[in-house]
Formats: sequence, C-alpha cells, structure tokens
Amino acid sequence: MKISSKPFGQTKDGQKVSLFSLENDNQVCITISDYGALITSVLAPDKAGKIENIVCGFEKIDDYLSEAYLGSYPYFGAIIGRFGNRIANGRYSIDGVDYEGAINNGPNHLHGGLIGFDRKVWSTETFEIKGKVGLKLSYLSPDGEEGYPGNLKVSCTYTLDNENKLEIVYEAETDKTTIVNLTNHSYFNLTGGKENILNHELELTAKKYTEAKDMIPTGKIVSVENTVFDFNKTKKLNRDIAGLADGYDLNFVLDNDEGKLVYAGCLSEAESGRTVKVYTTQPGIQLYTGYWIPELTIDGKKKFGSYAGVALETQHYPDSPNHDNFPTTELKPGEKYLESTIYQFGTL
Repeated sequence: MKISSKPFGQTKDGQKVSLFSLENDNQVCITISDYGALITSVLAPDKAGKIENIVCGFEKIDDYLSEAYLGSYPYFGAIIGRFGNRIANGRYSIDGVDYEGAINNGPNHLHGGLIGFDRKVWSTETFEIKGKVGLKLSYLSPDGEEGYPGNLKVSCTYTLDNENKLEIVYEAETDKTTIVNLTNHSYFNLTGGKENILNHELELTAKKYTEAKDMIPTGKIVSVENTVFDFNKTKKLNRDIAGLADGYDLNFVLDNDEGKLVYAGCLSEAESGRTVKVYTTQPGIQLYTGYWIPELTIDGKKKFGSYAGVALETQHYPDSPNHDNFPTTELKPGEKYLESTIYQFGTL
C-alpha cells in the first residue's frame, strides 16, 4: 500500500492545490484533491483485470474551475457542506432564531450555498496505519459563512484498505448550535465512462422514502412497495425510469436512526463485472441518476452528459431542519458530529 501527492495547479485566487493518491495492493487507487476534498478518480479492475476510472472527474484543476462546468454544476466527487441537499426557501430556525441561506437551486438552498465546502481548499494530513493508507482533510467554516451560525471545525478522512474499502469519516464540532449534513457527491460509472449508467443494476435495502414535491420533502415517509422506487430486489436503473421526467433524484430511508454501520445497497454492471457496495451510519441515501450532468468538451472531446454517472449520497434527509419527525441535523456546542460511509469496490 502507498500514498503519494503531487501539485494539481491553483485556484483562480492563487491558492496552490495538490492531488493525493491512495493505492492498495489490488490495483485500486483513489485520487483526492484538497480543493473541495473531492475524489477525482477511482481506478479499479474489471472482471478481466482491466483498470479504469469508475467515477466522473477531471485530470486538471482548470476543468473544475471552468465556467462551462460551474454553469451547470454537478459537484463531481466533492464533499458537500455545511448542509447537503435542499433546504426549502433557504430558511430554517434554531432555538427560535431564524436563519436564511442563499437561494441557489430554484427557490431553495442547495449543498451549502453559493460557495460551499466543495469549493474550499482544505488543510491535509496523510497517514499510514496497519493495513490502511489515509488522508485527513480539515476546514474551519467561520460563523456566518453562507448564513450558517457558529464556527464549525470540520474534517473528512479517507482511508483505503486491502479489502478495497474506501471509508469516509466525517467529523465536526461547533461553538454555537448549527445544522450539519455532510456527504460525498461522487458519481459512479462502472463501464469506465464508455456507456451511460442506465444498464447498471442497483439494490437498495430501503423500504421507505421521503415523499417530495418539487424536490422538497412533504414530511411524509412512505413505502417503496409497488412503486418505481422499490430497489429491494436488484433491478436495472432503466427498468422504471421512463415515467420519471428527470430520472431518479430521491432520498431513501434506511431505518438507521441509531447510527450503526449498516449495509445500504450495491451497484453493479454486468459487462465489466464491477460492483460497489455501500455501508453507512447515516439514516438516508440519495439516489441521483445524473439527468442534469452537463455535456462538456474536455481537450477537444465531448464527455459526460445526462446519465453519465449515478450518485449514491449517504446523508440525513433533505430539509431536515423544517421537519420535526426527521432525524435531527442540529449540532450543539460540546457535541461531536460523527458519520461514516464505506464504498467497497469489487467484481461479480
């Protein structure tokens, strides 16, 4: 196992950015940038041993900073915060005090605001422990950033082991009651990007989902039974997608209120034989099939576009601060936010 780093260019305001590689003994290699704490690639073998990148990402920092990409921003591989997913009208209350975040997705607040954790340069620390290599990224979000209360110390730790498990551990502490909902926004494409993801197969253990209207939860938690949202038995993503105007983009309920590490599901693709199993301590998982991913021209070649990747974002529920029946996303001084998600790469 080994860990290495190299320069990755600089941001528009001149901050130097690095790229870190975590590699195990099975030819699985994860590359992560300190810009956005984002995963730029996951190199993994198929059933014949061919190594390919199975997530959407770029080889150059300039592509992450380009207007073409940010104009229809899909958040490739980034850490999302302070609050992943949507908050209705950007408004919420904590201890009777009203707060408001930027309206950056229709009438709503999305993924932490105009400049969330996905566009910050994080401080880094590499480490090796028995059987694992890792990278810890840290950021201090100041009181009032994007409208959120409290100075929030946040860290995201990536570790890779020889069981091909990529673990992401999120930690946070605050000096004032605030809301936190952290996730990673990687999009998987197990064909290595040769085809879209509609022929991928998915199993999810969730028996319920948060009913939504215009992407905002109504507050009702309903059964997936006899709906297009039932993935309790493995099925192709394209089987029931025709009736969904923008594909799948929904929060599934994992019945994991105690925060145990549970199996959430498995994504697979028959031709390559590749699989990704997901385990998490989080109560929910957002399935997003990437309808709004833009088609981009990278080094003269057209890449990505609708259904180029599928995101499996472990999380607390969207708009949680406005629904008392949802697991809380409040974090108080003296408490510690701690969540973990594992993506395990393998073959059928």
